[in-house]
Formats: sequence, structure tokens, C-alpha cells
Amino acid sequence: MKPILILSLFGAACAAQGLDYIKAHYTKYEYRIAMRDGKKLFTSVYLPKDAVARSDASQKYPIMLDRTPYNVGPYGVDNYKAALGPSEKFAKEGFIFVYQDVRGRYLSEGEFRDMTPHLDQKRGPQDVDESSDTYDTIDWLIKNLPDNNGNVGMWGISYPGFYTAAGIIDAHPALKAASPQAPITDWFVGDDFHHNGALYLPHMFRFFAGFGHPRPVPTVPQPAAAPANLPDAYSFFLSLGPLSNINEKHFKNDVAFWTQMTQHPDYDEFWQARDLRRHLKNIKPAVMTVGGWFDAEDLFGALNTYKEVEKNSPGANNMLVMGPWFHGGWARGDGDVLGAVRFGSKTSQFYRDEIEFPFFDHWLKGKPDPKLPEAYVFETGTNQWRREDAWPPRDAQPKSLYLHPDGKLSFETPKESAAFDEYISDPSKPVPYIGGQAPGMTREHMVEDQRFASTRTDVLTYQTDELTGDVTFSGPLAPSLFVSTSGTDSDWVVKLIDVYPEDYPNPDPNPLGLHMGGYQQLVRGEIFRGRYRNSFSKPEAFVPGKMEKVEYVMPDIDHCFRQGHRIMLQIQSSWFPLADRNPQKFVDIYNAKAADFVKATERVYRSASAASCVRVRVRTAGAGR
Repeated sequence: MKPILILSLFGAACAAQGLDYIKAHYTKYEYRIAMRDGKKLFTSVYLPKDAVARSDASQKYPIMLDRTPYNVGPYGVDNYKAALGPSEKFAKEGFIFVYQDVRGRYLSEGEFRDMTPHLDQKRGPQDVDESSDTYDTIDWLIKNLPDNNGNVGMWGISYPGFYTAAGIIDAHPALKAASPQAPITDWFVGDDFHHNGALYLPHMFRFFAGFGHPRPVPTVPQPAAAPANLPDAYSFFLSLGPLSNINEKHFKNDVAFWTQMTQHPDYDEFWQARDLRRHLKNIKPAVMTVGGWFDAEDLFGALNTYKEVEKNSPGANNMLVMGPWFHGGWARGDGDVLGAVRFGSKTSQFYRDEIEFPFFDHWLKGKPDPKLPEAYVFETGTNQWRREDAWPPRDAQPKSLYLHPDGKLSFETPKESAAFDEYISDPSKPVPYIGGQAPGMTREHMVEDQRFASTRTDVLTYQTDELTGDVTFSGPLAPSLFVSTSGTDSDWVVKLIDVYPEDYPNPDPNPLGLHMGGYQQLVRGEIFRGRYRNSFSKPEAFVPGKMEKVEYVMPDIDHCFRQGHRIMLQIQSSWFPLADRNPQKFVDIYNAKAADFVKATERVYRSASAASCVRVRVRTAGAGR
């Protein structure tokens, strides 16, 4: 999925800049830059042509660096990209643009390692990681590229966002500003392929089917194999059976990282070494981390990159930008709509022109300080940008939404002495994650109408009365569930939903025939694999029928539930095929057999002594506007 995304991001900018403009204003060069261990990384450089449309021929330019595993093509000094930089304003303003194939990808030498582990201590030239490769690259660039002003900026989306975040660790002094955008930070806890230990099945499958095959020698991109024909991912993955069939029927032992995943089913040293968060310390460059509230891939990475830099680098110039975007949506398009949900303005264009470009222009060219806030966040529901001096906002107070009888939900604690709701979870009939068919993981599921799920007997639904005033949640959500299962393992999915009034107007025009009255908009959903309730590293079976506490943190939101709406929670034990099926039997799921998948009776308790709830942060009415 991600290579397709990156190509489409470049394509989106093409119309704005265009091949003719780039050729007229830039000259392309190609270099093989030696790293400290002698390996050479292929690097494309676009230098401004001073003589063309420049008023000052002696001007020096800062460098914008993008390191990527997705290729820097087109290759050859006469073959140009049709768009440069994060947005068209950069190419028009004038920067030196540098694109690099990371170690072991395409025309770069060395061994590629997914999510390269960071080495805090490097004892010699053979101890290399993405931080050292970035340092060596920048050192070469500022010493060898003509007309550079000695200032370097980095940016990257998704996997390139990981390389940007890695580059700010032990950074070269010339690296003045960096923007990790949807950066991968942890592939087990919250980014991409696992959420709290549960495998994000279609996303993993589509990505590694194209990206995961070996590249034995440096080579230019080869035509990608056609992805599996998945007209309906639900049926495809259900008929596939246990996860072991992925390798036997599709990957054929040719996707090394899939094999590694199956050998490390828990959060052991393999995964911990690939957790970049713990290394984000003593950061010197100015950092602007960017993410989308509806990014199905790396929302976790954006929020946690900002939080870790904030916590471990006091005094760093560190800011967060969060908008109503899908993965990479801030870099293209208008950002005014996702699925059936509209945001009232061109949020992506605003970000590119009023936030991203002024940030780099200031730090790299010395232009006036744009006075950007600590956190520039878009509040959905009211559809407005908010400038915050902290994230989460200081005025967001902790409260809890409790489950009550008859599907009621409120901030009042329950008073029953003993109470629970239950359902039967059947792995052969898992709860779908969307109401229709799709070939894989959709962008729109992040705001999907949940009315289809409310009708299922294996989904518990709770909602408040109509709100008499606006209620705004800002910050993380934290389910705290008292549960039991008749099996020995179970997943728990919690969904926070905004229920629109029955008389909510349809869009005008309405070419899709949307019915928005009573729409149940997903605001945030997250799964947790129950075996990890006490430790991601040491899974534990459930004792059938024994009540246990399951607590976890869901990614932040900034959403206003408007007057006349309702707040809804749904709780279920499958979310298919977005997440793989839990057999509900405590076994190694990667090697589970068909017979291991069993029905289980799941209980969620809601008594005074076992008060299941979701902890939220509620803003003071009218604050921060």
C-alpha cells in the first residue's frame, strides 16, 4: 500500500509544478555518497539554476533532504521528477532538493533492514544505523554541493517519516529543521502492522506482497507484481483460514520480514530494538511532527514522536500538527472531506501554505518567525483550527464514560452491585470493520457509519441521551474494561462514535445519496489483544469465567460532540479483516490450526465494584477558541 501512496503523492504535486517547470529551474545530478563503513548510497540532487527566474545570482540555498526506501526515481541525470519538495511553494521559492535511496534499497549499497534498530553507542565505523547514515549524508552535502547556505531540512511521510525521525537523533549540526510526517515508530504496539499486538491483516498483506521481496544486488525499480485480486477482503481472508496459509499459499518463503514476524509473536527484543521512541532524546533541530486524525496507518507514530521528543528533550523547539486527514492527505488534495464526513474548509492547502512552508522558510532561510503554536490541531465536529500551547490542552479535564443498563452511557458511576452484558464471539463469523465490501483496508473506515454494527448481537452498544450542549474530547482515550471469557484468549475492540441527530441534513448536492440523519460516525476505534493485558512481552492466558481488567490507551482525538448529538460506545471482540482473528484459545496465533478457532462467551461488567468505562479528557466549553 505505501509504495502506491508515495507515488500518488508525487503525482498529486505534478499538476501543480510540472516537468517543464522543474527542468527550466533545476539541474539534476546523481551521486553515490560513501558512508563511514564504505557503503555508497545513491543520491539524486536538484540544484536551482540561478540564471533562470532568479533576481540574485549569488543567492545560496538551503538543502531539503528526503531519505526513502521507495526509490528516488526516475533514474538518470536527464530524467527529472515532475514535482520537488513537500509542496509547490518550495520549488518556486528555491531550495536544493536531495533524494536518497536508503541503505540496501534500489541503487544504494549495503543491507536493508526493516525499521533499522538504532545504536545509542557506536564503537567504530562498522556500527551504522539511520542516524549515522543521515549524518554522513548531510556532512557530504554541505561540503560538496555548490551554493548551499549550510542549513539542511528533512521531511518524509510514513516510512520516510521514520528516516526523518531517526535523522534528528545525534543530528548533524547543519540539520536545522525536520518534519517527521506520519512516522513509523513501533510496528508492534501501534503503527501499521500491529495494534496492541493484533495483526492488521490486509494492510500487512498488501504491503509486503510488493515491498517485502529481496533485492540481492543494487537495481532500479522492477515492475511490481500485481496484487492479489481481493474484490472482497472479508471473504478472501476468511477463506484463507489460519495465518500460516499466508506463507504457504502466497509469500512462498520469499518475504523475510513476514517470517521474522511469525518467529517473534510477542514484544521481545526483536520488536523493542525497532521502537524508535526510546531513542528520541536530546533533540537539537526544530521538529514539526505531522499526522492525521484519520490516518489508518501511522497515527500512533505521529502522536508518540511528538510526545517522546517533548518528554525527553526539554527546551527543544518541538511542535505538533494534526488535521482531519487520511495517511499523507495533508500533502495532496484539499482535505475538505473524507468519506461522508465534511470538514468545511481546504485543510490540506491551509497546512501546506500557512504551516509547513513558513516553518521551513524560517528555520532554513531566516525568514520572519511565523509564530507557530506548540500544537496546531483541527477540532472535528466544529471543524476549526485551534492553536494550543500544550498537547493535550491544559484545560482538558479527566472524566470517565461509564456503561449502564439498557445500553445507557453517562459520566455517572454505576450503582449496581453485580451486573454485566454478554455476547457470543464466533471466529467463523467475525464482526466486519465496514458495512460493505472492499479489497483491503480503506481510508474511509476511520469515519465509517457504524449503524451496521449496532444491529449485530455480538456487538455491545451504549449511548448517552441527546447532549444539551457541546462536549469536546481532547487527548487520548483509555478504555478500562472488566471482562471475562469462556475461552482462554480474546480481543477487545472499543469504538467511540458520534451519533448525528435524525434530522441532520444531507449534503447538497448529494451525488452519493447519503443519508446523514442518525449517522453513527466512528471517531476513534482500537483493538487490544487480551493476552497482553499485563505485558506485551509476556502473554497470559485467561482463566475461563474469571473476571480480569483490560486497560489500554487509544490514539488521541480532538472532537466536539455537538448539542443534539449523542456519544456512543461499541464493544466487540473481532474487527475483521482489519485485524486478524483471535482463535479465542491461548495458542501461537501465527501457527494456529483451524480447529483452534472456537466460539466464546464474552462478558463486560458494569457494576459499582467493576465499573467498565472509557477515560477521556473533556475541555472547558469555549476554551481555546
